Amino acid sequence: MAPASSSTSSSITLNINGEKHHLSVDHRTTLLDALRERLDLTGTKKGCDQGQCGACTVLVDRRRVVSCLNLAVAAEGREITTIEGVAEGEDLHPVQQAFLDLDGYQCGYCTPGQICSAIAVIEEHAAGWPSAVTEDVGSPVPPPLTPDEIRERMSGNLCRCGAYVSIVQAVSRGAEAHGEARTATAEEAAA
Repeated sequence: MAPASSSTSSSITLNINGEKHHLSVDHRTTLLDALRERLDLTGTKKGCDQGQCGACTVLVDRRRVVSCLNLAVAAEGREITTIEGVAEGEDLHPVQQAFLDLDGYQCGYCTPGQICSAIAVIEEHAAGWPSAVTEDVGSPVPPPLTPDEIRERMSGNLCRCGAYVSIVQAVSRGAEAHGEARTATAEEAAA
């Protein structure tokens, strides 16, 4: 049972990584602070706390958001995925595996936000969303996911260690795995 609400707090239910969490939060509590301080989901990192570094990126309804700028009360009723929820049981998400295989990290502090952002970037690209470097924004076919496209699409996620070359390679490999998975799913549906 959720705690009672007051004029400065609300009882909310957050759906995080497929689990419902009932808690009472001050109306000013950010989603980041609710995740880290109230629910002990510390994979999401607090970097700048100003929405500029991307370390706190999570997925809300499969779209990337910087959780330090989003209020917990605004996330009620939405599907929240943190780094702790992107794997399928013991099987890493293809983007997680690509980051490991290609050393897409150094200190690792920004990596959870990088991975969550990369997962969304791949989905956005597959859906045909253009970026600032997309040459033909009117094309019905997504442009190739070139290193320039990846760098632009991931530009909201900073890496203090400078692992950008490996991050771009990891996103590219994750996109390839995503494309292969989509093809296999389409073939299974047609069979």
